[in-house]
Amino acid sequence: MQAESVNSNILVHELQLGEQLNESVHSDRRADFSLLLAMLTDDVQSHSQFSLPQATSKIVKVDDLTLRKELELPEKSPLALDDKHTISSFDQAALIKEGSLVDLHLSNTLSPKPLAFRDDKKHIEAQVLSNTSLYCQKKYNQQKDIETVKSDSTRLSFDAKGWLKSVHNTIVNAPLIDAIA
Repeated sequence: MQAESVNSNILVHELQLGEQLNESVHSDRRADFSLLLAMLTDDVQSHSQFSLPQATSKIVKVDDLTLRKELELPEKSPLALDDKHTISSFDQAALIKEGSLVDLHLSNTLSPKPLAFRDDKKHIEAQVLSNTSLYCQKKYNQQKDIETVKSDSTRLSFDAKGWLKSVHNTIVNAPLIDAIA
């Protein structure tokens, strides 16, 4: 269902091959059979046998704070920097240069430092994305485009009456040019 919307040129499941896979097995054409299987996407989640209906069972949700209190865990370290002023707290190179790793560990325990600069769960580096299959790249780009359209769906205000009035004034006030002369 979702895999079919990625691109019709990419083979997602065996149904797109029709009878070719079956015919290659029965006519003992192993090379054709291997080629057809190799052309299928390597993303197993997109295969039709894994598109099962979702179960409707009750799941009890427990929030993070309750679990941290119950298990007596420290505060969660932030995933990314909140603002530009916290960059100085992220820099721990001076402690490493001095060789005081114990101080570094203690400071991270007392006040957890952010783990990264960026807090974008869906960001994938270009180098990582280029090492994935064509199917995976197209699926990622399509989802990214859909999210961009959703975020850009807020319309800007446009004064249509004012625009029409300015066009009308331009036409009315424009000097007439004699086409023959």
